[in-house]
Amino acid sequence: MNLGLFRHLVEASEPLAVDRIAEKTKAEPQLISRLLRYLAAIYAVEETGRGKYTANQTTRNLTEKVVEAGISHYFGLSAPQYQCLPDLLKKIGYKAPVDDANTAFHLAFRTTLDPFSWFAQNPAYLADFHAYHALRRQPDATWLSVYPVETETAGWPADRPLYVNVGGGIGHQCAQFKEKYPNLGGQVILQDLPHSVAEAFPTPGVVNMAHNMFEPQPVIGAKFYHLRAVFHNHPPHKVRMLLETIKAAMKPESVLLVDEMVLPEEKVNYMAASVDMTILAAFASMERTEAQWATLFEDVGLRLVRTYKYSPLTYESVMDVRLS
Repeated sequence: MNLGLFRHLVEASEPLAVDRIAEKTKAEPQLISRLLRYLAAIYAVEETGRGKYTANQTTRNLTEKVVEAGISHYFGLSAPQYQCLPDLLKKIGYKAPVDDANTAFHLAFRTTLDPFSWFAQNPAYLADFHAYHALRRQPDATWLSVYPVETETAGWPADRPLYVNVGGGIGHQCAQFKEKYPNLGGQVILQDLPHSVAEAFPTPGVVNMAHNMFEPQPVIGAKFYHLRAVFHNHPPHKVRMLLETIKAAMKPESVLLVDEMVLPEEKVNYMAASVDMTILAAFASMERTEAQWATLFEDVGLRLVRTYKYSPLTYESVMDVRLS
């Protein structure tokens, strides 16, 4: 993929010889020959004759941006953690990990930093992370497709904060919110750590604010506090800490929008189950059922009002959570 091999085959109008592919990729012909022989054996490319190759549907799929980002993300970041997970589980006595300072991520990358602090020192991995998570979601599969924003914001004062996207990365959610509701009054605010906010989109009407979500929330009494796939990146004790922090900033009319997978009680599909394994390895965290989410909210004095599912295949939903 780094050689652009798949893309060269897709862009060619006829099968390419090994020497021509080597010339295009600036790689040794013998290496290219052996790589293509293997790729043809697993049907990732098609061998049309001795030393000649062309693209097939798999090759074309491998040039899609979301696929390239996903392979880079999982091969570079997730796979090393999976390789270390058996050692971690043995070390902690085969219990569910709960210590986010002692995870398969730490073993894999030989670091004492948490993943997001480590990202700040390894921007290439951060770029793959953001690209994959942005590209893998279809534009219409968001909480905005199911949640009654206009009903909830009717009469909202223009001088009060409207929407705070906590842990919002480089601003995809804020950009989508402003695009769909450009005329709603009130501030739209992106919050994340400085290294993410530094790369944020310059979306008109969005305030980009560097903020550590575990510190007191500086925006008081917003209508919406939206956290998209944030809680599942933290172990249970930090999830409760974060809920308490946001709860302290909420007013009676505020809504905490928890945008996460909500697993069914049985027959979870492989995609959601694999994500659960990934976050177990990286963060000592977990995906949850609706009952588990409701109990978690109740424990900190919040209540789950309603769950709006917007992606049935992946169980992605937005939960409307309010003060008890």
